[in-house]
Amino acid sequence: MNVPHSPVKAVLALGLLMVAACSPTNAQSSKATKQASQSDVVATLDADSITLAEVDARALQEPVSSFGNAKLVQAIYMARRATIEEIIANRLLDREAKARGIDRPTLVEREIASKAPAPSEAEVAAWYQANPQRVNGATLDQVRAPIRSLLIEQRMDAARSAFVDALKAKSAITISLDPPRVEVSTGGRPARGNASAPIEIIEFSDFQCPFCQRANPTVEQVMKTYGDKVRFVYRHYPLPNHPNARPAAEAAACAEAQGKFWEYHDRLFANPTKLADADLKAHAAALGLDAQKFNTCFDNRQQKPGIDKDLADGEAVGVTGTPAFFINGRALEGAQPFDAFKRVIDEELARKK
Repeated sequence: MNVPHSPVKAVLALGLLMVAACSPTNAQSSKATKQASQSDVVATLDADSITLAEVDARALQEPVSSFGNAKLVQAIYMARRATIEEIIANRLLDREAKARGIDRPTLVEREIASKAPAPSEAEVAAWYQANPQRVNGATLDQVRAPIRSLLIEQRMDAARSAFVDALKAKSAITISLDPPRVEVSTGGRPARGNASAPIEIIEFSDFQCPFCQRANPTVEQVMKTYGDKVRFVYRHYPLPNHPNARPAAEAAACAEAQGKFWEYHDRLFANPTKLADADLKAHAAALGLDAQKFNTCFDNRQQKPGIDKDLADGEAVGVTGTPAFFINGRALEGAQPFDAFKRVIDEELARKK
């Protein structure tokens, strides 16, 4: 049995998740990243080197559609990174096959295919019931075969990843490919966490964006998991197609002026349908803010210049939708799962050692 596997599969899910974000009508371009030489060594597997030229021979042939709405600089990095992972995996499989005195297909059959059993009819039906939005109204009989193929592919990929991870644990591997980064200012906005933390996460967000609301628990999980290793900064990026987003951002800044930003922030995300002006004032009162000061701040739009600066700074670093995160300057767009944050944070912590 062959293992269906694409060099971009390791990051394809990340690229596709980038569509899980609120977007304005117009998109801005991002800044270019540092150019690397084709002779640069971007990874090593024990004593073996992998050069950028070897990577690009395959990575730059990937279709741009494989990376969702990623910016070009990020898509190139994702393609290169996925190709590096694939080269390392293939070399490890070849080494292991040689050590056992067999060829790679035989190794794959023994260690991967045999551990990815075909899905049962009940499992196919369960997937169909759980994913109505992905079958576009088709009957189970119409999509039974593609669902079965998808489940087989997922199981093969999982078995392959587990086996390759076990081989990686026995080898010395480094990946030195530099990810694209931009310099992002905190703008003096509210921050949580250790001021000298090795990881700084800056989020540009919109209180009316459902994807921002979805990302909020993930941020909490990151903060809880990494503790004083992470400092988190919240910046405003109200989108023009969200009429309540700008007033909510200005109201949150008014709450910040009274030292209650995070409490107000949490309350807005907990009440996404209550963002009208009267609601925003009621939230302030419920949190014990000075109502007169808050209402004066809000009604007179005293915080408008600060929100304008957040928007301008976001546009300058290539923000095109929300939520947009920058982890030590590395862009992570959309409502990404915890594992996407963990991958970048762990890489950044390893670089600090």
